[in-house]
Amino acid sequence: MSNKVIRSVKPLGFPWQTQDPFLFCVHHEDFYPEGNDVMGPAASLAGRAIGQDFAPSKEGWRMYHGEKVPGFPAHPHRGFETVTIVTKGLVDHSDSLGAAGRFGFGDVQWMTAGKGVQHCEMFPLVNKDKKNPLELFQIWLNLPKAKKLVAPHFAMLWNNSIPELVEDEGGRKARIKVIAGQLKETKSPKPAPDSWAADPSHDVAIWLIKLDPGMKWTLPAASASVNRSLYFYEGADVNVAGEEFTSHQAIELAPDAPVHLVNGKTESHFLLLQGKPIGEPVAQYGPFVMNTEAEIQQAFAEYRQTEFGGWPWPTHEHTHPRDKQRFALYPDGKVEMP
Repeated sequence: MSNKVIRSVKPLGFPWQTQDPFLFCVHHEDFYPEGNDVMGPAASLAGRAIGQDFAPSKEGWRMYHGEKVPGFPAHPHRGFETVTIVTKGLVDHSDSLGAAGRFGFGDVQWMTAGKGVQHCEMFPLVNKDKKNPLELFQIWLNLPKAKKLVAPHFAMLWNNSIPELVEDEGGRKARIKVIAGQLKETKSPKPAPDSWAADPSHDVAIWLIKLDPGMKWTLPAASASVNRSLYFYEGADVNVAGEEFTSHQAIELAPDAPVHLVNGKTESHFLLLQGKPIGEPVAQYGPFVMNTEAEIQQAFAEYRQTEFGGWPWPTHEHTHPRDKQRFALYPDGKVEMP
């Protein structure tokens, strides 16, 4: 590609392709109907591959691995972190540490799996009298070898604690939600303590960017050592560094040059992932990410022996009461609300 700012372009699939230090990114958008008495969809599940329902449907929603409530029942992780950004709807979290929570509408959960944790992520359809739309991003951020077996950590970044930089040009606006990293003088909340993002020299950034129609905005240059990907997931068209793009494309950018964006005729939405690569071998099998195959086998052996602390909740599809407000229960018993 002759454009020195744009290194490559890929279509957005499922999941989205990422660069080191990121392992995985998925965008879930589901237009769930009204909820039933157990907070599942008040609609027929006939014909669905219950427990493996990932295919887009004419109704516009999926059950994923859930059987009664959409979502992901209890499953283990080791060796990396999950950053879950929920822009619409709610997620019910429960884990083997005894932590739990309900979050959504702009909240972010940051979980370091470290040496091992089980958790479930269910999507309760709390509204019985109206639709239950859901939109979330789940990002897997790798851990370096030295941090693979740290103690698990769970934290909430509530929507009202995540800063948003707003830039205005003639009444048109750019809004950038800074979940990790720093943009000009706008700094994110502190990431998890053992995260690759905890060291500012790694220049990790996770930003949600929204541009009004016709808005011009410049993504500042970053360190030459980082990988930088811009995911254009919603909108009609945008000009990036002199090249025209339609939505549902991932654009890998040279990090050490400013990138000029000129938005098209509709509001456009982007996710930016950036960070210094860890540069270590990656051995992955499902929810375990280590450096060698031997370490993967060890992870399976330890999970079979310990279940990473077991499962303290009544079901593997645990949800919280319908009328429960957003909250976080931490392993030490502390309860937090936004």
